[in-house]
Parts: sequence; C-alpha cells; structure tokens
Amino acid sequence: MKRDMPLGPVMLDVEGSELSDTEREILLHPSVGGVIFFARNFESKEQIKRLVTGIRELRSPALLTAVDQEGGRVQRFRDGYVSLPPMRKLGDLYDQNPDEALTAARDVARVMAMEIRDVGIDFSFAPVLDVASVESDVIGNRSFHTNANIVSELAGAFIDGMNDAGMAAVGKHFPGHGGVSADSHLETPVDSRDYESIWKNDLAPYRASINKLTGVMTAHVLFENINDNLPTYSEYWLKQILRTEIGFNGVIFSDDLTMQGAVGIGSPLARAENALNAGCDMVLVCNNPDAATEIVEDLSGNSTPENQQWLLSMSGKSRTTPMDEFLWAQSLKTIESLVT
Repeated sequence: MKRDMPLGPVMLDVEGSELSDTEREILLHPSVGGVIFFARNFESKEQIKRLVTGIRELRSPALLTAVDQEGGRVQRFRDGYVSLPPMRKLGDLYDQNPDEALTAARDVARVMAMEIRDVGIDFSFAPVLDVASVESDVIGNRSFHTNANIVSELAGAFIDGMNDAGMAAVGKHFPGHGGVSADSHLETPVDSRDYESIWKNDLAPYRASINKLTGVMTAHVLFENINDNLPTYSEYWLKQILRTEIGFNGVIFSDDLTMQGAVGIGSPLARAENALNAGCDMVLVCNNPDAATEIVEDLSGNSTPENQQWLLSMSGKSRTTPMDEFLWAQSLKTIESLVT
C-alpha cells in the first residue's frame, strides 16, 4: 500500500538494478522527495521500468524520478536507446543553418524525453544552459555554443521538444559553469568576472527561457568578485538574482552536494541545510549512502505548500499527442546525421 506523505527536499540515488530493503526504507522517509538514476542502475528498458515502477508505488504522491540524459558523453541509458549527439553538434549546425538547427534541437529533445518518459521517469536534468566561453573538459561540448544568444535559441527549441513529450525542463548550471575550466566534481572552480559580464553572457539563456523552465540546477562555482558564497549556498544568487531579478518561479535543485566543489562548507547535513536555507527546494546527494542517510535522518524543517506545488510540477505529464511514425523516423534520421 502506498504511504501518503508530501515530497521531501532530498533527492538521492540507489546502488543497483533493484531496490534493497534498506533503500526501500530510506525512500519512505519524509525527508526524501526523489531518486536520480545512473548508468549502474540500468540493464535494459524492461529492468529500469520495473525499478522505476517499484519506486513510484512506494508513496503518494510518487517520488520524483530523474536522470542525466543530455546526450553525448552524458547519457546514462544507452543499450536500446537512441544515441544522442552532444549539444555542441546542434551549435555547429546552427552556424551553417539556424532554422535546421532549431528543428533538430526540438527533434533531439523530443526523442530523448519520449524514451525516458516511456519507462516512467519524470525528467532529465536538461538542457545545459552554460555558455562555453573557455575550454573545459567538464562542460565542453555539453554546451550548445560559445554565443549566449545562440545558446538561448537552441535551448528554447530543446525545451519545446521536451515539453512535446510531457517532460519538464531543468536548466543548468546556474548562473553558469561555462566560464571556468576547473571541474566542480573535483575542486571548487573560481570565476573572476564581474556581474555585468555574467548578466550579459551567462544569464542570458536563463532570462530567455524563464517562462519555459520548470526547474533550475545550481553551479558549484565561486564568483569571487560578486558574492562570497557558492550559488548553491547563496541567497544573493538564488533569491535576489534568480527569483527576483530574473523572475524564476519553479524548482531550484542543488547540484550534487557530495561533489568536491561543494564540500568546503562542512558536513553533509550542514551543506544540505545551507543549500535549503539559501533557496534550494531540493538537494541532490549522490554516490555516498552514508551522507544521504545522515542528511535524511537529521534534516529538520517542513515543505511549504508553494514548495510542494513546484515539486509536483516536475512530475511527468501525460503525452496527449504521440509522435507519429513518420515524424519519429525523420527525427531519428536527423539524430543519426548529428552523431556520425
């Protein structure tokens, strides 16, 4: 029998292709609100659908389920799934033919979202809105382009494609990870630009897509000449800039709090509390079961009705207009041309 309880503010992961009894117990904790999947959780479409269904049947409303299925090197599910191009391929196409690139962006996103929704997963953390202004191994070709206006256009078309398949979009990594070469998985990147530069460049895709985005994910990047805190832990970035200046009215997700870029503020619990106090609605805690347990068991505070409404808006919406066979075939042809 499903247990009735509101969604909590923690999204965590599970170890393998099936739920253990311990995982099932922690997913029933009131602090938990979602599960993110990785490649290790995937064996086949049939298996991942069973795993997702089992998680969704634990609670009402169902826990949110998510995955990073961007395309290129960040595609967690591969066997039996369409191989998606890195987003820079769409940017390269835009340089040659903008109209064709915008159509392709919508096609790629629609196919990605339909395949994810077909196994019951609510959303992919996409699109990447970072403007790639420096060489970076961690962002690199995950970014649509080096031009903020082109990123904005392609991201808008990509979001439309996600929405076509009933999937909410999450822009990342706010306010921008494209101006640093360091990898926030391994260290805390430092961006020394001033606010005017960030506003004109990195924040342009957020301003352009603000009425389309349902979620935003924070960056573990220190903008040392603008604010003393990482955006993940900063009321300035989340409440003043994102909520007030840009006008975002949706879910703010932290990036994974176990990443090295985020650990300097203290214990896992301290990180979660600081992120939530700064304005995050849901924090991600991945690849560290001990940290997840500490946070879930000791986190205090309750969700607000507004917070619940935002979180529920991330759940997968029913597709009312399935892609017909001809459009699906055309979309696959477009994708194939981008990955070869």
